Amino acid sequence: MKFYTKHPAILLLQDGTVFHGSSIGKKGTHGGEICFNTGMTGYQEIYTDPSYFGQVIVNTNAHIGNYGVYELEQESAKPTISGLVVNSFSQLSSRKTADDHLQNYLERNGIVGIGDIDTRQLVRHIRNKGAMNCIISSEVLEVEELKKELDKIPDMKGLELSSQISTTDEYPLGREEGACKVAVLDLGIKKSILTNLTERGCSLRVFPAKTPFAIMEAWGADGYFISNGPGDPAAMPYAVEAVGKMLEADKPVFGICLGHQILALANGIPTYKMHNGHRGLNHPVKNLQSGKSEITSQNHGFAVDASAIQKSEKVEVTHKNLNDNTIEGFSVRGKKAFSVQYHPESSPGPHDSRYLFDQFINLMKDN
Repeated sequence: MKFYTKHPAILLLQDGTVFHGSSIGKKGTHGGEICFNTGMTGYQEIYTDPSYFGQVIVNTNAHIGNYGVYELEQESAKPTISGLVVNSFSQLSSRKTADDHLQNYLERNGIVGIGDIDTRQLVRHIRNKGAMNCIISSEVLEVEELKKELDKIPDMKGLELSSQISTTDEYPLGREEGACKVAVLDLGIKKSILTNLTERGCSLRVFPAKTPFAIMEAWGADGYFISNGPGDPAAMPYAVEAVGKMLEADKPVFGICLGHQILALANGIPTYKMHNGHRGLNHPVKNLQSGKSEITSQNHGFAVDASAIQKSEKVEVTHKNLNDNTIEGFSVRGKKAFSVQYHPESSPGPHDSRYLFDQFINLMKDN
C-alpha cells in the first residue's frame, strides 16, 4: 500500500460542536445520524451491516484498520455506513490473510471518514446529548458552509430506509430440498443470518422488503423470518401488515432486531427512538424462561415500549437487557412466533444466543 498524505477534515455535529481531524477513506462530504459501537473487533462486519444504513459510525476502540479487510467477513456486498469516525487509523495491515488495507477499501467504496479524533471525548458528548445528525467533510472546511449541508440530512425518526437497502428481486438460497422452507422478509438482512439458517439445512427464499404476504405465502413456506434493518419501524406499515398476516397464517415466525420491532407493532405494541441505542458486542441479556444470561451483540436505535408490552395480553416478555431493563425478546401467546432485539448470529460477537435459530427450526419441524 502507498502511504497516503494526511489531509484536514471536519466533523460537525447537529448541536454545533466541531471536531478537527484528518481525512480517511474517500475525500468528500457526507453525513447521517452519528452513533458509536463499543466492539473491540469486527469493524468490517459493522461497516457492511445494512442496519447501519444512514448512520455515521464512531469506533470506540482506539486502533482501526490494523488487521485490514477480508472479503469473507462482509455482511453485505459493500459498506453501507454513511461515514466513519476513528481515533488512530492504521495504514498497515498485520494480518497475512487480508485482501486489502482499510484505506483502499473505504476509498474504493466511496466512504468518507475522519481520523485523529478524540473519540473518547466525542462518545462522552453524544452519550450525554443523545443521538443527533452529523456531517464529515474533507472538501468543505468552512463551518458555516458545512452547516447548510448538515441541515439537508433528514432525522432518523420517521425515516423509512429498508426498501432502499433490501434486495430488489427475490432469490433462493440453501438446499433445494431443505428440511424446512423459510420465507425471509429482507428489511436489510445480514449475510450471517442467512448462513445460520442454511447451515441448519433450511431452504430459503429471500423476498424484498415491500413484498405482499400473499406472494410469500404462495411459495409454501414452513415458517417466516423477519430480518434486521435500518430506519424507524413506525414508518413501515407495509411490513407491519405483512407480519400481521404471517401471524394469521399460524406458522412459526422469528424476528431479529428491526424484525422484533415490527412483530411488536403487528401486535399493537408501539416502538420509540432511544436516547442513544445499543451498539456493541458485550451487552448482558437475561433469558427469563431459562434464568440464564447471555452476552450479546447489538445494533439498534429504536426499542419496544416496555410499559405497553407489560400490559399487553397478546405477548409474553422472554428476554430483558440487564443494563437498562429494555425489552430484548418476547413470544406471542397462542402463536408459534417470537423475536429478539439483539443479534444471535453475532458476526461480530459471542455465539451465546445461536440456540434461537434451533428453536425456530424445531417449531417448524413440530408444526
